[in-house]
Parts: sequence; C-alpha cells; structure tokens
Amino acid sequence: MLNRTDLRGRVPAPGQLRAVLPRAEVDVDAALHQVRPVVEAVRDRGAEAALEYTERFDRVRPSSVRVPADELRRALAGLDPAVREAIEESIARARVVHADQRRADVTTTVAEGGTVTERWVPVGRVGLYAPGGLAVYPSSVVMNVVPAQAAGVGSLVLCSPPQADFDGLPHPTILAAAELLGVDEVWAVGGAQAVALLAYGGTDTDGAELEPVDLVTGPGNIYLTAAKRMLRGIIGIDSEAGPTEIAILADGTADPAHVAADLVSQAEHDTLAASVLVTTSPELADAVDAELVRRVAATKHTERVTEALHGRQSGTVLVSTVDDGLAVVDAYAAEHLEIQTEDAAAVAARVRNAGAIFVGPYAPVSLGDYCAGSNHVLPTGGFARHSSGLSVQSFLKGIHVIDYSAEALREVAGKVVALANAEDLPAHGEAVTARFPEGAA
Repeated sequence: MLNRTDLRGRVPAPGQLRAVLPRAEVDVDAALHQVRPVVEAVRDRGAEAALEYTERFDRVRPSSVRVPADELRRALAGLDPAVREAIEESIARARVVHADQRRADVTTTVAEGGTVTERWVPVGRVGLYAPGGLAVYPSSVVMNVVPAQAAGVGSLVLCSPPQADFDGLPHPTILAAAELLGVDEVWAVGGAQAVALLAYGGTDTDGAELEPVDLVTGPGNIYLTAAKRMLRGIIGIDSEAGPTEIAILADGTADPAHVAADLVSQAEHDTLAASVLVTTSPELADAVDAELVRRVAATKHTERVTEALHGRQSGTVLVSTVDDGLAVVDAYAAEHLEIQTEDAAAVAARVRNAGAIFVGPYAPVSLGDYCAGSNHVLPTGGFARHSSGLSVQSFLKGIHVIDYSAEALREVAGKVVALANAEDLPAHGEAVTARFPEGAA
C-alpha cells in the first residue's frame, strides 16, 4: 500500500537524508503571483475588494464582513449538545495547559545601580484564522484563541470563510466555538483576502471600522500561506503552514491496527497530507499495509485518503535499529510524531525535532487535535527543526527595560567608549561622556 524506502544499514547523513525522505512538494512562491493582485486590491479598496474576491472564490457574498453578534448566539443555541460538551472540554483542557506557559517578568541586577528587566507584553491586536475548506475546524478556533487569551491579548478578531450553505456566514460550529470562547468579533472572509484585510483594515458595508491587526495566526491553504509570506513585516505571522504530517516511529511491538488507523486519520485531512511510517520491522510494515487496505476501503473519505497515502509525501521507511529511526525522524522533523516502540517514553525523550510528540499506544494524534490540552497549530514541512508550535509565547513580546543610575553608568563608561571607538562610532561614546562633563572616571 505505502511506498517503501529501505535505509537498513545505510542511513545517510542529515543533508542527504532530508532529500530522500517522503515530503509534499509545495511551492508557495508559485502562488505569490496569484495572490499579489488580491492583496493589492484589498490594500487599495479594503472591504469592498475583499467581498468581491470572496464572491469569486467562495461563490457567496456576505452582506457585511463582520458577523452580527446575534448570529454567534444563534449558532451556539443550535449546537448539538454533544459537540458543545466536547468543545467545552477541549477549551478547559487547553486553558489548563496554556495557563502554565505565561512568562513572568524577570529583573537582573547587572551591577550596583544597574538593572535589566525582561518585560513580557501581549501583542495589541491579533487576527486568528479558522479554515473552512474540505473540513470545518472549530478545534482550530480553540487552539488559536486560548493561548492568545492566556497571553492577555486585548483585541481578537476571528476570520473564517463564508459558506454558501449558511447564507454567507462562516460555518455555525465555528461561530458557536467563538461564542463559547467569548470572541465577539468574527469576520466572514477567508483565504488571501482575509490576511490582506487583517493587515490593512478597512470599512465595512455599514460604515463600521475594520481595524487592522498586529499578528495573524492559524493554518490555511497555499494561497493564505502565500499572503502571509507577502505581508510578513506589515503583520507578524505564526508560521507558513504547509500540508499536515504524521510520522510514526514503531518497532515490532506496535499494533498494526493502531498504526494504520493513525496514518488514515492524518490522510483524511487533504490529498497532500503526509503519512509516514518509520519502522525496524518489515513484518509490521507488511501488517500495516494489509490493515490499510481494509481501513481505507471502509473510511468515509476513501478517495482523498487513497490519494494522500499514494502520494510522494507518504510512505514507509525501513531502518535497522531504533537509533537509526531516531536519526530519520529528527531529519524529517514531523508536525506530529508518534512513538510506538518498546519503552516509548525513553525513546521520545531522545527526539530533538518534532512539532508535538505522542508517546505510546494510547496517545494518538487525534487526541492532540482535540482534547489533550496541547496545541495543534504546529510547524510543518521540516520547520520543527527550528520552530515551535503555537503557544502563549507566540502572542507575547519580550521588552528589555534598562535602568542604570549615574554611578552605574560612570562605572562602565570607559568600556562603552572603548567599544564605540573600536567600531569607529565615536559619537556612541560621546553620548556617554556627555553625561559626565567633569570626567567619567
């Protein structure tokens, strides 16, 4: 079922290894030329342009960008009680985890009379994006909003594409999740035009101000990602999210039914979703392939899953040892990494590169998607080698506050002057000595 790469006895060096591992090909630069006119039109004409592109791309034109507050309340009132209970549990667990991420201000005494304080300040206004394409993601609303609220962000706006089936409103489950979280500003706009409107702001159809934001977070398709890349600097962004990924490091102790089920669960996201098994056991690989045949035929999104599993981004990698497997998964740097081996916790502790690590047979990725308490907005495309997932820190800025007395400055003045002169920036030194006309020393 899955394509195989045999690295038994010959795991290449990291640079070569990255080249031979399965990975989706996503060319964000190629999408920039399609996104540029959208972004520029929204920059120049604001909400009117955003609504025009929404009508073209989503085949519906909302009467206004901002969703009326009574629509949020109506959506929550109509929400299936079981779904409401599940969202509330997801919110509660995420709040417990993210509350512990809040950083405290720290003051360091560098010298007598001289201190440096690192002060953590929340971003002023944030745009949060919840996709609405092949699937509806109220869980993404939770994962974006909870850390922003925990960071103390004072102004939040949630964007989600309007749906023709719901009279130009975002999906009611998205609206209900926003209401449960206390987010009262929701814009019915998606894709590149959403990012542009968040960056530049505008005026709604009723004359109300649509204020620009400082930071945009949340995953989306390649056009949204291209808009993020284009507008980075005007706004901050969390990451350039690519197709979703799962890698599973497993040995012969793993249950092939668990492994296959988890590979299928990731593949149902998107035809470009990556499902990768790294294993020391050819027997497990064979058993997983057999299990996949049965599960793929029985799953709801058979066509989508089949295309994803047969794509170049998915496959099985055979290795000789768990140590070799660790080298492979560290080079791959998966968004989601499951460890299904003997002594899984010890193996997981040795992983350096992953967006999130799921340990043992009872921590599937879908738990993290919804109710583990962890965040599911994670780095893709190998970015986990250098980047983290969304967290409270994503919404905080560290500001150094420097407070020196005259004596503390006098004590170090000679060193400042010496370094300024060494860099041929004498005015830097003079800015210090000007404070001591009688002489610094």
